[in-house]
Amino acid sequence: MGTTSDKIKGTANEVIGKAKQGIGEATGSERLQGEGAVQEVKGKGQKAMGDAKDAAKEAIDRAAAAARRTTE
Repeated sequence: MGTTSDKIKGTANEVIGKAKQGIGEATGSERLQGEGAVQEVKGKGQKAMGDAKDAAKEAIDRAAAAARRTTE
């Protein structure tokens, strides 16, 4: 999965998870609140994975650029 899709799916899961929690609170459904909390955490993890992939790609790009400069 690419960094953008990780971040998009993560944001969607966070939003849906928060909504489930809110509905669960409003209806008194502990199950729905729990599902929402799990989905929100999953979304945060997906976004973190996208950020980590971005950071790794940037580090690789910087290293490659530095290597090119030293061989020129």
